[in-house]
Amino acid sequence: MNLILMGLPGAGKGTQAEKIVAKYGIPHISTGDMFRAAIKNGTELGLKAKAFMDEGNLVPDEVTVGIVRERLSKDDCKDGFLLDGFPRTVAQASALDDMLKDLGKQIDHVLYIEVPKEDLFKRLTGRWICSTCGATYHELYNPPKVAGKCDKDGSDLIQREDDKAETVGKRLEVNLQQAQPLVDFYGEKGSLRSLDGNKEIDEVFNDIDEILKGSNQ
Repeated sequence: MNLILMGLPGAGKGTQAEKIVAKYGIPHISTGDMFRAAIKNGTELGLKAKAFMDEGNLVPDEVTVGIVRERLSKDDCKDGFLLDGFPRTVAQASALDDMLKDLGKQIDHVLYIEVPKEDLFKRLTGRWICSTCGATYHELYNPPKVAGKCDKDGSDLIQREDDKAETVGKRLEVNLQQAQPLVDFYGEKGSLRSLDGNKEIDEVFNDIDEILKGSNQ
């Protein structure tokens, strides 16, 4: 099975990716991992990507798509793969379709873990960290016994910049604007499978499992 996993930050993509890979034995391929491997192996495209990244620039689509092609051509992708973080744009999605056609493959399912923006906001802004020992807490899922204090050493809890309301709000908005055209693109193609990401982790995976088992029959 050739799969794409989509979801906004905090939707639980990472957790579900681990479960899919463990059960179905297909490689989990993230954009970051692909770039790092191509750069480490010194491939021509890897060196091109590094040159753009070193200058703080975005890697152009043709280089990114080339690196994806190199990765999907490897033997471990013969029986399927799980793409995560790619494609990010409709142009990349179209290029991916063309590339897979050349390789005699196609995307079977695009799994989109949906969680309302306000719920993601609560998930992402609820995290606090001990200023001394680094223990993590969450206002909803793992609150400290005393508000604002670490259970272990009584130190003040602090919030990382990434977890502050303003940062999280902007991040979600950018990701939502980026995701919607892709959701529409795969929806029109008939390969989008929307999942309720507000269910318990195992329930979400059961829903994914039902979709994947159905396509294996």
